[in-house]
Amino acid sequence: MTANYQVLLYYQYTTIEDPELFAKQHLAFCESLNLRGRILVANEGINGTLSGRVADTKRYMEAMHQDERFKEMLFKLDPAPEHAFKKMHVRPRKELVSLNLEQDINPLEQTGDYLSPKEFKEAILDEETVVIDARNDYEYDLGHFRGAIRPEIRSFRELPQWIQENKEKFMDKRVVTYCTGGIRCEKFSGWLVREGFKDVGQLHGGIATYGKDPEVQGDLWDGAMYVFDERISVPINRKEHVVVGRDWFDGKPCERYVNCANPYCNRQMLCSEQNEEKYLRGCSHECRVHSQNRYVREQELSTAEVVKRLSAIGEKLSESVK
Repeated sequence: MTANYQVLLYYQYTTIEDPELFAKQHLAFCESLNLRGRILVANEGINGTLSGRVADTKRYMEAMHQDERFKEMLFKLDPAPEHAFKKMHVRPRKELVSLNLEQDINPLEQTGDYLSPKEFKEAILDEETVVIDARNDYEYDLGHFRGAIRPEIRSFRELPQWIQENKEKFMDKRVVTYCTGGIRCEKFSGWLVREGFKDVGQLHGGIATYGKDPEVQGDLWDGAMYVFDERISVPINRKEHVVVGRDWFDGKPCERYVNCANPYCNRQMLCSEQNEEKYLRGCSHECRVHSQNRYVREQELSTAEVVKRLSAIGEKLSESVK
């Protein structure tokens, strides 16, 4: 059955003189096409993901390619049964993605070598090549390339510090990196080059492009790819699906993400429906008994029921939240 909707993922490093004005006008344009999604605009370019009916998204892509700044922009397309977003947002930003550098990287001037899906697969198979995942830890935990290094980071801006702390492990080796659609790798690989790494490559178009390549067919990818929309995850490996995600509570295979019910924590964790109920969607005891626990409020659980569930897992409700 043909999908009526599709999801677009794209970016373009280019010069946008007035991001605020562009964002305002672009929002009106997107709304006129009944599109929904999130688009960031900065002096350095545009980064977006949106959904809409196939005909409307085609009109959007045609209009963007008519703009000299975006005529070469690559769109990654995914069929969808409905919208993948609830609303349409276009926001101006200082940077599209941030490594929290004093001197930012301009990918138009300095970046790692682009690798096709076939070339990237060959790099993965090369034992002398180091493969670094440029995404956050919760993205890696859901799915990643076989043998890729998982940086201990919860935010992209933490990546340079992690590299500095582990630099001696791969400074003299070939390093290749990857991310969802390619935009983070543009800056990260450029920063690696500036830091003195001699042989740096990046997966051109990101995981999204790798999964659709007819030759590699997503081979050597395990798990699912995390996406920042209502779908949460999408399949990549078209040869075999290997679940690598593990439930936060019992370590069993799991590919279902939820946010910790404590709004002051909000950690993303893989969790089955059964464990979400059992542990009140709290990643820790402190989050389970927090007075603002959203799961307790959503389910309208009584104090007696909370105490019952905590007792079942050997925990007690503290006096301060009774």
